[in-house]
Amino acid sequence: MARGKRDPERDPLPANAIGQRPVVAIVGRPNVGKSTLFNRLTGQHLAIVEDVPGVTRDRHYADAILLGRDCVIIDTGGFDPASDDPMMEGIAAHVRLALGEADVIVCVLDALSGPMPADREAVALLRQTKKPVIYVGNKSDSPKRESAALELYELGIDSLLPVSAQHGIGVGDLEEQIAAALPEAVEDADIPDHVGVPRLAIVGRPNAGKSSFMNRLLGENRQLVDDRPGTTIDSIDALIEVEGERFVLIDTAGIRRKRAVKKELGVEGLSVMKAIRAIERSDAVILMVDAHDGVAEQDARLAGLAMDRGRAIVIALNKGDLLTMETRRQVITRTKEILAFIPWAPVLVISAKTGRGTKKLLGVVSAALEEHAKRIPTAELNRFFEEVLEHHPPPTQKGKAIRLFYVTQASSKPPTFVAVTNEPKYVHFSYQRYVINAIRKRFGFEGVPVRVFYRQRRRRE
Repeated sequence: MARGKRDPERDPLPANAIGQRPVVAIVGRPNVGKSTLFNRLTGQHLAIVEDVPGVTRDRHYADAILLGRDCVIIDTGGFDPASDDPMMEGIAAHVRLALGEADVIVCVLDALSGPMPADREAVALLRQTKKPVIYVGNKSDSPKRESAALELYELGIDSLLPVSAQHGIGVGDLEEQIAAALPEAVEDADIPDHVGVPRLAIVGRPNAGKSSFMNRLLGENRQLVDDRPGTTIDSIDALIEVEGERFVLIDTAGIRRKRAVKKELGVEGLSVMKAIRAIERSDAVILMVDAHDGVAEQDARLAGLAMDRGRAIVIALNKGDLLTMETRRQVITRTKEILAFIPWAPVLVISAKTGRGTKKLLGVVSAALEEHAKRIPTAELNRFFEEVLEHHPPPTQKGKAIRLFYVTQASSKPPTFVAVTNEPKYVHFSYQRYVINAIRKRFGFEGVPVRVFYRQRRRRE
């Protein structure tokens, strides 16, 4: 499929030329309509319960398409004005988070309440950035309220866009401004040579051992193996070579984390934004888990992020050097139970401290990358599919006899298949799951998500 064009069924989460969508951060204090605007821009409801067994994610981030441009929109959350130090505890943490990680910032102000001290502090911080900032006067749902919004110019802002997130007034104009402010998409000619090297995002909760694992690999391989410009892609990426294989490691822990962000913001704050950045640019994700603490909700959310984006996933249970064999088995079993929505992801026990299991982990990741890019010839795929239909044809649904004519692999990374049928909407989810399991049983695809979409047969077919 050509870049810039996408079929929502075949490629529900596309990436741009380097696999990374720009990030739009929404900032502002509580009760200004920040979350309502988030919902309006993304077309979703905040706090969605995902229909994925084993994980519930209250999402404060979502993929969106604004005037044809793919992006990720994040509601960074407000601050508590009743806090002893709302400036340091709230505004500074969230706004600096946006300054450091977002490509475009939307600052939501309340047109009814007028300028507040907290707004002044936020605007003062936003003036420090060179990134595009769009100031929005929300709740401007009438000419009278739109006029009242003019008081917000007292904050010293250059321009203000009156909108009503609840009623959709002015949101189209906001989308235009955001789309115009987004960075230009990377063209093929602008992609550096190292973009072909597999990128491994190391994600996980704080203190899981992400940086220790990265430093272990860098130490064993004498830091960087290539001193050409561009080898160190950014402040937390590193190009390494292990036994003849080259990888770009993306450490979301932030080896040089910004000192300004001192408060732990949780999965919906700094860690999610960094994880999105890393996962978007990656081919495979290593989910690093402290084996002593076990898998937590945040780990499941990060795994869900990687699965949604079709990345290869390997789970590393770190600090396993102090575990007994019995405890190790229990931890692995518990991990698979909690992450049951990705049963295809390999689980390994390692020790970043001693180096035990680290090379084996990279070997498993390398194998997963091969599976991620694997393509099955159409003839072989249809021979397999005939066997599937012979042993287990799709059941009749609502009086409709389901016929599957043929299947083809539409793309790889992740492996995506299209099955042509007479009644795509009547193919039951249990049968869809059976088909995916049958594909895995025959062709492997360990460590990677497999997608099968059902398409209506055209008359000419």
